[in-house]
Amino acid sequence: MEGAPNEKVMRLRYAGTCRVCGAEIPEKTEAVYERPTKTVRCLSHDMATPPKPNPATEAGPVTLEGVMEAGPAALEVVEPGTAGASARREFERRKAKREQRIRTQHPRIGGFLLAISEERQTTTAWNTGALGEERLGKGLDRLACDTIRLLHDRRIPRSKANIDHIAVTANGVYVIDAKKYRGRPHLKIEGGILRPRVERLLVGSRDCTKLVDGVLKQADVVRTSLTDDVPVRGVLCFVEADWPLIGGSFTTRDVQALWPKKLYPELQAEGSLSAEAIDGLHRRLAKALPAA
Repeated sequence: MEGAPNEKVMRLRYAGTCRVCGAEIPEKTEAVYERPTKTVRCLSHDMATPPKPNPATEAGPVTLEGVMEAGPAALEVVEPGTAGASARREFERRKAKREQRIRTQHPRIGGFLLAISEERQTTTAWNTGALGEERLGKGLDRLACDTIRLLHDRRIPRSKANIDHIAVTANGVYVIDAKKYRGRPHLKIEGGILRPRVERLLVGSRDCTKLVDGVLKQADVVRTSLTDDVPVRGVLCFVEADWPLIGGSFTTRDVQALWPKKLYPELQAEGSLSAEAIDGLHRRLAKALPAA
């Protein structure tokens, strides 16, 4: 249910404070989220009439610096983002552009041509990528709790690239790249004693080593966004690959290659980071890496 264009009625994942009356709003309670100021208010406050001044908020919108001084009750709501959103938008954009072009060039038979022809591989690849991100995103969201905070589809500053998923957990931050590839992922090692050791990631017979390079770059971006000495791990998660019944997962150049059910226990493992520290890291990354 939506309120005004810049407002959204939602069930809070974390406790907050009403910006109008200053009352605490427990987690899992429905409240109005105000997008421009990134604050929340009680459902009972009708903003058609001006609210009474509140000493807790009359100084202006809540900022991250103010939150750190005011305590956890005044924390802003963090939008985790939507898994696969940017890939889905790009697929729909390309699909609509092709349809418009064909209908313009062939007004009479455009619909027939669209019905009997297929989308280009460069277009369907975006749909495949979106499906992989959406599927993994749903699985990750089921794990969300105080010690597993998630961000989906985050934009890398000054780049057209994005990060599929980020999980902030008790044992560190995971940068997760979702891939919906067919075939069996495996590691091929060449060289060694007399020649330089070279590791290649293959999926079936397809050389996918560049995927490892991409995850390493994404992990570096996340490390740069954090000032704390927090472990940052890169993960390639193949959601529909042909994994063996026993074993199968491996690590190449500090990037883990595995599947969703193998990933989930790692995110749930105990670690040294408290729920408060996890929340702080989650907010810092959400601010540094906005939703794509």
